[in-house]
Amino acid sequence: MIPRIDIRLLLPVLSLALLLAAVFWLQPRAMSYLGLNLLFNLAVPVALATVAQMIVIMVGDIDLSMGAFVSFVACVTATLVVDTPALGYLALVAAILGYAALGALIQARRLPAIVVTLGMSFAWGGLAVLLLPSPGGSAPGWLRALMTAKPPLVPMAVLASVAIALVTHLVVMRSAFGVLLRGLGGNERSLGKAGWSPVLLRAAAYGLAGIFAVLAGMTLVGLSTAADANIALRYTLLSIAGVILGGGEFTGGRVSPVGAVVGALTLTLAGSFLSFLRLSPDWQIGAQGAILIVVLAARLLFARRRAR
Repeated sequence: MIPRIDIRLLLPVLSLALLLAAVFWLQPRAMSYLGLNLLFNLAVPVALATVAQMIVIMVGDIDLSMGAFVSFVACVTATLVVDTPALGYLALVAAILGYAALGALIQARRLPAIVVTLGMSFAWGGLAVLLLPSPGGSAPGWLRALMTAKPPLVPMAVLASVAIALVTHLVVMRSAFGVLLRGLGGNERSLGKAGWSPVLLRAAAYGLAGIFAVLAGMTLVGLSTAADANIALRYTLLSIAGVILGGGEFTGGRVSPVGAVVGALTLTLAGSFLSFLRLSPDWQIGAQGAILIVVLAARLLFARRRAR
């Protein structure tokens, strides 16, 4: 019998492998350094946004402002960071602190996170429009150089995704801090009885999610070389889908950092493959949804068999 944790990670890995095999079968030229780079070109910002959403889901919440926040960060990066770096980086730090304060407010006032973050999505979106009313801006030179680097043998996008998965796994699954955050999502009352402050822990979780979301916005600008107030709105649903596809659950603090990154890679590959075939963007959304449904159905099937 396969352990449950193995099944939860096996399914997203298997879906990624099958999709990659289909790509190589239809387009053998994709089985190259350049081909992989094109397929996973936007994997890094999606993976970072998915990890940020995973941390919020890990503490029992859902962040509906993720896409708007990443878009706001992209606008700050493409404007303030380029024109006035000190002010730009200060704005990014303030955004992270604002994210942490949002988590503290949700916990202290017992507010529904889904409603609060939905409201914040309009706030982040408005700030993004004020910074950049129309598409434009540019990427900082160092950021553009980093995101377009060409390391030997393996494309930058793949290396960065592996690094994101490893770092997140160490922080969330192997550190005492990660244990506390997962405990907040699994048994908040026990943490309170043990002397830990749920308000501070939720603020820390949202602050950590804010850091990954800021990195997502910055790397997106590094790849696109410009920004737009709506550049990452799809990341809200993509990040949620990536977490669930990767084996995460909405309750109990049950998440898989490696699985979340693999889920993000799978969704990115689905979109990149269909773009590579010059199909309509509507098919990309449909393909990503179909992959999610198939994997969730397989997970449910395995769960029922284990319950027998």
